[in-house]
Amino acid sequence: MAEERELKGGSTPSGGPARGEGEIDSLRRRIDVIDEQLLRLLNSRSACAVEIGKVKRALGLPVYSPEREAWILERVTRENPGPLDDASVRRVFERIIDESRRLERLAADEDGDKRGE
Repeated sequence: MAEERELKGGSTPSGGPARGEGEIDSLRRRIDVIDEQLLRLLNSRSACAVEIGKVKRALGLPVYSPEREAWILERVTRENPGPLDDASVRRVFERIIDESRRLERLAADEDGDKRGE
């Protein structure tokens, strides 16, 4: 009975900290590093979107490209190794694409404003 209380309280039978707590901390540190990498990659992708917006403006092309967006969504769901399911991956990338399109529009508008000065 005393052994059960120790286990539930976060200790192992030998009195040390539970393996789970240290494992959670380690995994959370890994998540923090991955989040930093994701942030850098998302900002790098966004910088590309800004440049694309400027080029589209110069060429007189629309920001919205449904064929390109559909291709991206099809590709990322096809290449998804999991554990995220395809619907989750699709939702994440839909949001990334929405933000990229917003940045393209802003860049195209700013570029157009500068030309009109």
